[in-house]
Amino acid sequence: MSIIEELFGVAGKTVLITGGGRGIGKAIAEAFVKAGARVYICSRSLATCEDSAKELQAFGFCEAMACNLSSSEGRQAFLEAFSAREDKLDVLINNAGALWAAPLAEYPEDGWDKVFDLNVKGVFFFIQALLPMLQNAASHENPARIINVGSIDAFHTPSHETYAYPASKAAVHHLTRHLAKSLASSHITANVIAPGQFPSKMMAGTIESKGMDALLEHIPLRRLTGPSDMAGAALYLASRASSYVTAAVIPVDGGLATTL
Repeated sequence: MSIIEELFGVAGKTVLITGGGRGIGKAIAEAFVKAGARVYICSRSLATCEDSAKELQAFGFCEAMACNLSSSEGRQAFLEAFSAREDKLDVLINNAGALWAAPLAEYPEDGWDKVFDLNVKGVFFFIQALLPMLQNAASHENPARIINVGSIDAFHTPSHETYAYPASKAAVHHLTRHLAKSLASSHITANVIAPGQFPSKMMAGTIESKGMDALLEHIPLRRLTGPSDMAGAALYLASRASSYVTAAVIPVDGGLATTL
């Protein structure tokens, strides 16, 4: 085994990625499948996950599952289905998220609840439900991993009226640190990847309205966050190379959030 494989290899690990059917989640899933991990992707849209899983199965193991993370019934149904397939979980990547934009005076309570129910409450209780499976995979030398996808909007005030979204991501960042402290004795690490301007469906309107040049103007590395950027950060946090890293929030944004 080469030093690269020893430090950064994830072959044989069982990995679960929420919101893994498209965008950032799919990019991360593809990297883990190609690296030899057993990858499960889930979201409320089973059809989207199934299409992505079928595509990724050309490179290795990938299975699609349905899951409504914002409800206790949905989480319980997923847990029962997943535990029938696996008895341990090496890496949990909480990527699924929701956004709601509206003027301050019109911002609806149900929009706020939708964002927080998925982005914060759903993340916490999903981790709680899967904790026994994470503990089954964990050891002092090779911890189990929780990787939460946050946002650079938790570092600064965004220009769009998406009030619940940056607040929810700031909550995720702090929740992750709290979990890292609580779970250290169980040999489970918890870290955050905070993407910058990723060309996702969520970003399409911003790119169209502002234009690419305006978006790149404030990014020191002068490009958007790419699929391989997010995949590389996730692979690092899931590998032996990061076994002593916990409670970290890693911006993957070309320097945008920390240099404005």
